[in-house]
Amino acid sequence: MSQQRNILIVDDEQDVLELYQARLSKLDCAPRVMTADSGKRALALLASESFNLLITDLNMPGMDGFQLLTIVRAKYPNTRTVVISGVVDDQYRARAYGMGIDLFLEKPGSSDEMQTFADCVEGVLARESAGGFRGVQSMSLVDLIQSECMAGASCVLKITNGPMAGRIWLQDGDVIDAEAQGLKAEEGFRKILEWRGGSFEKLPQDPGRERAIFNSYQGLLLDSAQTLDMAEAGDLGLDGEGDTVEGAQSLGALGPISRCGGVELALTVDAGDPTKIRSWAVENEKDMGAWAHEQMSRFADLGSKLNLGQLKQAVGVGLKRHVALLPGKEGTLCVGIQRSFSQSEVRETLKEISVKWAS
Repeated sequence: MSQQRNILIVDDEQDVLELYQARLSKLDCAPRVMTADSGKRALALLASESFNLLITDLNMPGMDGFQLLTIVRAKYPNTRTVVISGVVDDQYRARAYGMGIDLFLEKPGSSDEMQTFADCVEGVLARESAGGFRGVQSMSLVDLIQSECMAGASCVLKITNGPMAGRIWLQDGDVIDAEAQGLKAEEGFRKILEWRGGSFEKLPQDPGRERAIFNSYQGLLLDSAQTLDMAEAGDLGLDGEGDTVEGAQSLGALGPISRCGGVELALTVDAGDPTKIRSWAVENEKDMGAWAHEQMSRFADLGSKLNLGQLKQAVGVGLKRHVALLPGKEGTLCVGIQRSFSQSEVRETLKEISVKWAS
């Protein structure tokens, strides 16, 4: 079974987020679609779990889309990126593509345009499954090198993969040198081929570069076949991918709770020590943890005074989402649920959460 795709949509207009979320959730690949109404909120979600695709507006208060894309490209190089903007501006478009995005779209204004938007997103997800490097078009690094060599190009290919960068020097269609992460010549070339994603750009020829690689480009690619096979199998994943897995495991009970439909954030406060907090997709966990602990203490005191027994759960409605507090043996659970959910949907979600929290 193929793994479910995760999409994150960022826009400061809540109604727009809900519209896009509803439409993209119906794609044939049945993705899980999360939303964020600010760049800061988006970064909190990205730090909590991995996303295959980020879709962001550009004009947003506080952190704008360009600032968000800069951080995402550096910290999450494997995440595909799409800009969807109401501003039709060639400079915006050129700047966004220069940052290595996969697609720039205008915000849809009709049902036909919404369908086109959905088709484009599904196309980007399909490219994400196959892997590839971002630049003028999405292609594999092997394809890029082959096409430049076959064309007899003389240039420098700059390959960027998050904080890592490498260069491959071409002269009249031959690979004459490479450098990446302190490695040079063929070792540097092989290191670059381990990277499964990123962006590339063509720089002018460096006529002063001395030749350090004497193998043909076909020979280089054949010699690196084993490395490529391992990378495609996931054995040579990017730095940080392991951290994501460990981070998911360290969530404990929050892991299954975060997968419940409509849950946008979750946090637990330890019963014995309220400073011990675990969170998922929470921007200010200390403040929220202190608030959850204080509110649960107040409810407990009120229940004792009125002889009502132990509180089972408390649910409130905020401007951005529903918020629920649930007590447990290990402490207090606080969850945020999608604002568009009806009261019945919230109740069903809380039933599922309660089972997972109790277990």
